[in-house]
Amino acid sequence: MFSTYFELGFDHILDIKAYDHILFIVALCAIYTLSQWREILILVTAFTIGHCITLVLSGLKLVSVNADLIEFLIPLTIIITAGFNVLKKKSERRVRWNYILALFFGLIHGLGFSNYFKALIGQEENIVSVLLPFNVGVEAGQIVIVAVVMLIAWIFIDLAKVNQREWTLFISGAAAGVAAMLMIG
Repeated sequence: MFSTYFELGFDHILDIKAYDHILFIVALCAIYTLSQWREILILVTAFTIGHCITLVLSGLKLVSVNADLIEFLIPLTIIITAGFNVLKKKSERRVRWNYILALFFGLIHGLGFSNYFKALIGQEENIVSVLLPFNVGVEAGQIVIVAVVMLIAWIFIDLAKVNQREWTLFISGAAAGVAAMLMIG
């Protein structure tokens, strides 16, 4: 049973039809380089924790939010993250703010998946037996995305000598542009 729910979480993050999660992770990673992998891991874990909290609250039927509102807010989280990247200055305080935003935005993204998750757990007595492997799968899927983004960033920044600020602006702008299309389309 663990492997089934792990795979569902992994596939949930890597599903190209639900590319909003991929886009969000790409936007989160845009300001980092490969040498900052620990910071990125903490960042995506904060997102997973937020995602998990919402799924728990939803699975226990403690929270329910209008799906149309969430479908609007998810791309907004991508645009805000991209905007934060563009405005970001190097300071420890701002980096910590990234973690708080990732956690909060994880709550919103979790709400986007909550109806499916409620159907998935059905009448399951112990939602932890579903939630734990599912979220481990989510985290593993995010790590795959981070690894790909960091490899591409390394190629451009370290090998091709693209300025890191230009890389951040390009990736953040592309993510914000796609997210804006999601909001209006």
